[in-house]
Amino acid sequence: MRGTPIPPAGLALTTSAGLALAAVAALALATYGGLAAQPTPKVLLIGIDGVRPDVLAEVPTPNIDLLAASGWYTAEARTTHPSVSGPSWSSMLTGVWPEKHGVTNNFFTGRDYDVWPGFLTRAERERPELATFAAVDWLPLAELPDGGPVLPDAIDTRIVLNGYDHGWAEADGMVTAQAVRHLGEADSDAMFVYLGNPDETSHQHGSIGAEYRDAIALADRHVGVLIDAVRDRPGYANENWLVLISTDHGRREDGGHGGDSPEEMTIFILASGLGAGGPGGAEDPGGAGNTADWPPPGPAYIVDIAPTALAHLGFTIDPAWGLDGRPLSERR
Repeated sequence: MRGTPIPPAGLALTTSAGLALAAVAALALATYGGLAAQPTPKVLLIGIDGVRPDVLAEVPTPNIDLLAASGWYTAEARTTHPSVSGPSWSSMLTGVWPEKHGVTNNFFTGRDYDVWPGFLTRAERERPELATFAAVDWLPLAELPDGGPVLPDAIDTRIVLNGYDHGWAEADGMVTAQAVRHLGEADSDAMFVYLGNPDETSHQHGSIGAEYRDAIALADRHVGVLIDAVRDRPGYANENWLVLISTDHGRREDGGHGGDSPEEMTIFILASGLGAGGPGGAEDPGGAGNTADWPPPGPAYIVDIAPTALAHLGFTIDPAWGLDGRPLSERR
């Protein structure tokens, strides 16, 4: 049996001094270890195309309802004019109005995403070490002639499907499945998932009736699957997720949109925290933390979503960026 090692001369410590030094070392470890263990901020933005907030309120959507109940929600936010997808998604993702990003139609003519990039692109420019992800089934968001989509190749991982080829309900399911797979296998910091079926269903049937409502309910099920995938992540206990959910525009009763009526211009915005870092609901104590401290929902705009995502990721919003929106936590 080996004997107890004897420290070299001059290094022997008295018992009391050794205990004191050990206590100091333990305190330092706890202090600096706590700093190292701060939860990592992450963002998941889910965009559901063409959802009227008043119809959403009438459809059974348990997953969205649970997030709204434990987070921040408004059904009275405002979108762009014209209230069509091209300018609206552009404003949601860039944080500026069409007068700046240049998109005023669904052909994306006049776009200037080099000067006014989407928040995923801006995150890549400012902090290339961040992992970014986008999954969409409306092609113009990620593929345009002569380059320049709002979700460009600069994003680390892009899943791009064509809803017209697969059928929109099926394509949304495929987009969701790919995002779930990524959540389980990779470590993205900022994610955008687009679901197009509700808008296309309303256009196809020319109404906001049963088929449209069924499409909204299906989108809610996709939301539930995505949230479960976030919670199932191996590192979830050390992550601070902000989940944002919104839409690009409302619609008339005939399924159309593009005008400036309240039914077309009013959208919803939801923000809810998951994981470590603060209050996030009865089933999920944790979360983005600051959502509980945000001011009550007041005036909010589609251009507020990008700066909200960037602020949660730890960015200070630089006035030189020229954003028209501001973080929802600052809207009063």
